[in-house]
Amino acid sequence: MNWTRRDLALGLMAAALPFPAHAARLFDVRRFGARGDGRTLDTAAFNAAIAAAAGGGTVIVPPGRYLCFSIRLKSKVTLQLAKGAIIEAADPARHSGSYDLPESGVEQLYQDFGHSHWHNSLLWGDDVVEVAITGPGLIDGAGLTRNGPGARWKAQTGERPLSMQGMSQRQIDQLEPATAAMNGQGNKAIALKNGRDIVLSGFTMRQCGHFAILATRTRHLAIRDLTIDTDRDGIDLDCVRDVVVERCRVNTPNDDAIVVKSSYALGHAVAAENIVIRHCAVSGFDLGTLLDGTRRTTQDLAPDRDRVTGRIKLGTESNGGYRNVLIEDCSFTHCRGLALETVDGGVMEQIVARRLTMTDVTTAPLFLRLGDRRRGPAGTGIGAIRDVTIEDVTATGIDHRYPAALAGLPDHPIEHVTLRNIALTYRGGGTTEDAANRPEEHASAYPEPSMFGTLPAWGLWLRHARDVTIDGLRLETATPDARPRFLADHVDRLSVHNTQL
Repeated sequence: MNWTRRDLALGLMAAALPFPAHAARLFDVRRFGARGDGRTLDTAAFNAAIAAAAGGGTVIVPPGRYLCFSIRLKSKVTLQLAKGAIIEAADPARHSGSYDLPESGVEQLYQDFGHSHWHNSLLWGDDVVEVAITGPGLIDGAGLTRNGPGARWKAQTGERPLSMQGMSQRQIDQLEPATAAMNGQGNKAIALKNGRDIVLSGFTMRQCGHFAILATRTRHLAIRDLTIDTDRDGIDLDCVRDVVVERCRVNTPNDDAIVVKSSYALGHAVAAENIVIRHCAVSGFDLGTLLDGTRRTTQDLAPDRDRVTGRIKLGTESNGGYRNVLIEDCSFTHCRGLALETVDGGVMEQIVARRLTMTDVTTAPLFLRLGDRRRGPAGTGIGAIRDVTIEDVTATGIDHRYPAALAGLPDHPIEHVTLRNIALTYRGGGTTEDAANRPEEHASAYPEPSMFGTLPAWGLWLRHARDVTIDGLRLETATPDARPRFLADHVDRLSVHNTQL
């Protein structure tokens, strides 16, 4: 058989596709009327091409700038973004059209608007299977909004970080507009609900609203080789199962970079389980400066009036809990450290974090928090944190106010935690007055390292914990610090090896 240059190109593309069978049917968006000129709305062309490919096909997006409102994903369709292909989120204030309306009849009581809706997105899919979006193109969220209403939870305790207490209602309203104001707006780049066998790989995302990626109860999801530089959350994995996130670079100065949640968005508690996050780099550089290569660090505070974010976190929404999560070989730069939190009744167990490097840590390098917010229906109890191993961690340039911290509750300790081969270097500068601080319990508060204020130890602070093993912990300060390096308050069965405390 004589292969043409076109046949060879298509054959190589098919071999690279996550679902090779899709390559048997190819659909170029230009043949469905897409212009790719950055001025014409190409939404209808994209949706027509995807509908034609549904059931087993690949939609080809050649180089060009494609201005779109909501693109509706269908089962067994691969969306292939060529180098130089840009899908740009249209702006309802400037372009003739709007995003799909947020779903009606959603309770949105125990989680915010963004977690509770999926259709008001640039690309979305409900119950889709064998779907892929592959690179090396760009998804540009220029027309998306980062804002959205908060939860309608009546208690309101712990709804917002304590760092926001000084904000006026007007300032909060700017971040959390009324629900009616969201009609026609898009506040997510990619939203997935209840799907399975999904691959997102190879592309870049820029300034993508509230979430660059929101996956809710999505199973068998692979997110690989993405570069994300966005103005709020990067990758949100909510109530998911059997997920791998690998080789991604995620810059999010204003919110979390990679975060696992187990919210009440589906109307009942669902655990997040069997998740691997590996070989990823998270950061809090100034917005856009990961992509342009300058990696600037002029921004000091996030919108919650705490230090820039950009971290990997389990929490805050935690009704269903977490099980079997592995975080390994990841780097944190100019951002908050690793946070493991459950405050809404869920159980966190069988968590391993290893081989992490952190530089210029803006709050605590390690933060484990069992709280009593109970944002959930009547009968929601206090959860648990147990069977956590954190090992082979190196962190430097840490804000002196916030040591590594494990903070449980009276009668509900964090249990069975191992800290092994951990080296932490703080900036130093704590005073004798800081050493005298006695942090309040803040049982129902939103969990953040800053919630307790400047802590009375500079290296490691434990409160309400049981069966903690410390093996090979090295603590240093760049400048003197008047506080003790370590404090343990109500800790039972503490085992220390190869460590000077």
